[in-house]
Amino acid sequence: MIHDADFKARHRQKATDFTRSRSLVFPLVMLFVLRKGVKSIQLMVNEWFDGLDQPGVTASAYSQARHRLKHTAFIELNQKAVVDVCYADGDHLRFRGFRVLGIDGSKVRLPETADITAAFGQIRYGNQDPDVTGVHTWALASVLYDVLNRVALDASLGVAKAYEVDLGLAHLAHTRPGDLILTDRNYPSYRFLASAAHAGCEFASRCSTKSFSAARAMLRGEGADSQTAVIRPDPAQRLELAALGLPATLNVRFVRVTLPGGEYEVLVTSLLDESLYPTAMFLELYGLRWGVEGFYGRVKTRLGLENFTGQSAESVRQDFHSTVYLTGLESLLTADAQAQLAEKDTLHAYQVNHAVSFNAIKNRALDLLDCETDLDRLADRLTALFLKNPTCVRPERETPRLGKSLSHRLNYQQRRKKACF
Repeated sequence: MIHDADFKARHRQKATDFTRSRSLVFPLVMLFVLRKGVKSIQLMVNEWFDGLDQPGVTASAYSQARHRLKHTAFIELNQKAVVDVCYADGDHLRFRGFRVLGIDGSKVRLPETADITAAFGQIRYGNQDPDVTGVHTWALASVLYDVLNRVALDASLGVAKAYEVDLGLAHLAHTRPGDLILTDRNYPSYRFLASAAHAGCEFASRCSTKSFSAARAMLRGEGADSQTAVIRPDPAQRLELAALGLPATLNVRFVRVTLPGGEYEVLVTSLLDESLYPTAMFLELYGLRWGVEGFYGRVKTRLGLENFTGQSAESVRQDFHSTVYLTGLESLLTADAQAQLAEKDTLHAYQVNHAVSFNAIKNRALDLLDCETDLDRLADRLTALFLKNPTCVRPERETPRLGKSLSHRLNYQQRRKKACF
């Protein structure tokens, strides 16, 4: 795809960009963005060109070249080279026949430059000390994520004060009838649930203490663990929702499950049939939503998302969408290794170590995008690397969260943290 002339034409800033024969051609610039790291730009450029056995370029030349590239290239790359591939043969993981998709948002800290701040905005912070106040530049990331197959179907980077439910509604265009959507407590408004139903999707959303009246009563321990109800929108929203073609009422089921710590959790769901979907099932089902949290953990820690490589809003978008693509690429490339680990007869299950897999992909990225590479042989070499040092998966393992002092955190960042990408 990245060598295709039409693809290049769709994702360059101007028609005259990437038309001359230069050292930094279109595919190479895309590759450089994908291989972001924690080193200075000049050091990374030097290493890249040493691997290519070509004369190097300056960091300024690279910055000017990536200015000609649109971040939309990585969005299309993720859609066609990851999402479409994942579901092409229908051989993907499901939960009781459903493709399980989690929707969630997360704040992303951005560089403090005029261009980035103008594009995304700032949020004021403060604490009990009146002298400790100020503003930081942020964005709100949102993702539609297949929690079983570890693929992001859609991702967006909104402004600092964006409403994550609005970003979540936009993700519904990338679903299909029969999908099952999981969301946290911020999402289950009438509009979101009705929009999911209108798209043909099932849903299971956690309710907050300020949610529907039936959910509030169940959180207090009142009534049965499974109750069906008809919910309606606020009267002030009815005309707006009708204009959107959304139903005036919605049949839902409220399910109460007890967490290991003894507290209640109430979900609102469209899975009404209690014989097909018993109450006990929802504890396992909603537990799958943590796959979205794992996604954000990988992009922010393993891939260092917030260590941005540019000072412009476009470079921020490039880094974000290229990172999303890398997570999906890693999921596809590690599938064979993961299947081999699953076949081993061990006390606990094992999974691919993401630190190992992302590092292997980064170091072999040049070979992956070389049209003359023997891809079958390369895939075998990568799988062998992925099988090294797998991590153990212990079900229902609980690690208590301990408060860490600032000195402890600083020591970790300065001395103990190991970068893999």
